[in-house]
Amino acid sequence: MARRRRGLPIDGWLAIDKPEGMSSAQAVAAVKRLTGAAKVGHAGTLDPLASGVLPIALGEATKTVAHAMDGAKEYVFDLHWGEARATDDREGEVLETSDHRPDAAAIRAALPDFLGEIDQVPPAYSAIKLAGRRAYALARAGEAPEMPVRRVRIDALELLTIPDADHARFRLACGKGTYARAVGRDLALALDTVGHLSMLRRTRSGAFGEAHAITLEKLEALVHSAALDTHLFPVETALDDIPALALTGPEADALRNGRPLRDMAVPEGRLVRATLDGRLVALARAEDGLLRSVRGFNLGATSAA
Repeated sequence: MARRRRGLPIDGWLAIDKPEGMSSAQAVAAVKRLTGAAKVGHAGTLDPLASGVLPIALGEATKTVAHAMDGAKEYVFDLHWGEARATDDREGEVLETSDHRPDAAAIRAALPDFLGEIDQVPPAYSAIKLAGRRAYALARAGEAPEMPVRRVRIDALELLTIPDADHARFRLACGKGTYARAVGRDLALALDTVGHLSMLRRTRSGAFGEAHAITLEKLEALVHSAALDTHLFPVETALDDIPALALTGPEADALRNGRPLRDMAVPEGRLVRATLDGRLVALARAEDGLLRSVRGFNLGATSAA
């Protein structure tokens, strides 16, 4: 039997501009097919309806996905007044209608109540697990899942334009776990009407913004021209908010082999990026006076061919 091909050892991050109509899993599959990378994953699901920045981790970068997902997000969305839909976006069935349309003054007056830490009920059609099952699976089966209230953080909610009486465009900056669809739904209710998102685009995810993002079509062209490295970000890009700690060669060897380090002057409980000659060796945490590796990395020369 022929040996199964394991894929190429490509390490780093790509920021993909995901198109509407494609799931995040499909985007990951496309990147894996185009690059031939051995390991590929994404940091933060985008609904098929949504477009925009989807960070894709390759190789050793997949070990930093959890940290990338903790990063702040920014979105632009269009809120369609007058129709509440089951999915809180344009794909769901209409549940309720309203003839009321808020004006700009009323909209701006309502926005401050959505800033800071607020309680939010996620959409029933979401990937949250309830008793081991995805909420959207329960909703599609007609089981009407009872969604738990969650505490989320909204850093900015700004009215951008009102193209017509039925629509308004907003910019949203928020923390992990915030649903733009729920923000739109709740804003409409606060304005004595109902609404759903007719457009959603993510413009930033953690360290990755629109300026960094490339389409899958451009990725295919880059791969064929052997120029992938020009858009491949280092593994540690997702760890920029974690302080770096430079190690000596023997210290790096010790962490790689599971031995803790003493007298490293790292505050108790602090997570650091341990590096050797600027290259990431491990994520390490200070515990009981010792610095212990919590995630090691095996980074050699990046390959994109």
